[in-house]
Amino acid sequence: MNSNWLKATCKFVAAVALCTGFVQAQAPEPDGAGLERGVLPSQWDTGGPDCSAMPKWQVHAYNPDLYILRESGCTNYEKPFLYLFFGKDRALLQDTGAGETDVAEIVNQTIAEWCRRHGRQSIPLVVAHSHGHGDHISGDAQFTGKPNVTMIPLSVEGTQKAYGIRQWPTDPGSIDLGGRVLDVIAIPGHQPFSVAFYDHRTGILLTGDTLYPGRLYVTDVPAFTASIQRLVDFTGHKPVAHILGCHVEESRTPFLDYPVGTKYQPEEHALELSHAHLVELNEVLKSMHGHPVRYALRDFTIWPREPK
Repeated sequence: MNSNWLKATCKFVAAVALCTGFVQAQAPEPDGAGLERGVLPSQWDTGGPDCSAMPKWQVHAYNPDLYILRESGCTNYEKPFLYLFFGKDRALLQDTGAGETDVAEIVNQTIAEWCRRHGRQSIPLVVAHSHGHGDHISGDAQFTGKPNVTMIPLSVEGTQKAYGIRQWPTDPGSIDLGGRVLDVIAIPGHQPFSVAFYDHRTGILLTGDTLYPGRLYVTDVPAFTASIQRLVDFTGHKPVAHILGCHVEESRTPFLDYPVGTKYQPEEHALELSHAHLVELNEVLKSMHGHPVRYALRDFTIWPREPK
């Protein structure tokens, strides 16, 4: 037998074995970071053009255990996004909306639907906050004192205690909903007790009014700069599927936002940002050396201003 032919045949067999898994050296299949998948709409309802035909809330199931609620611009021009997570033991709602809303009604309907699908009578609810500005806490009174509801206090001390944050704002905290852990990162700078939530199951990072497609109002420059660096450090080795804030103010046209008070935004930017946007924001802030000026980037604007 020709020795060259034998060597070539052996190499071919070895290659086939490697590709078909007959050898133990086979590389593991990619698992997509093991995240639960979800779907975001291509277009959110905003506030018109005909308010008589607009529901007060748009409720979107990202997946069966995470809902995104958007308040209509016909109800309040801020049009905030709220987030409702479900674990095995309890649910968590981030924020309660702006202005005069029927937020408890729509949240209770969503919870009831989730319970029906899971054959349950009820599930305890934690009402949390991205921060304490009025367009995120207006519906708090509708939940306060209700059975099976825990309200996270609107203070640094209350927030710190609720999530087990040892040293504010440098240490992370967390909350376990039962088979679903949300990491909580203190991110003051927009408001004193702003926090971000990182969901291990979906890889979603909620950043409130600290990072979203719009005007990033900075009221405490050193704190804001440190908070963005903290988020970059925290997410450095974690999968981030989406960064989701609480508003959309940018249009689809790069560098162009809608004026304050706009109810109807037919060409608005997508809600979701990427981890690259967080890194971009961090790099620009570092380049300002603690003296930020109003600075427009493609998908958001750094906007220093005096605290209210």
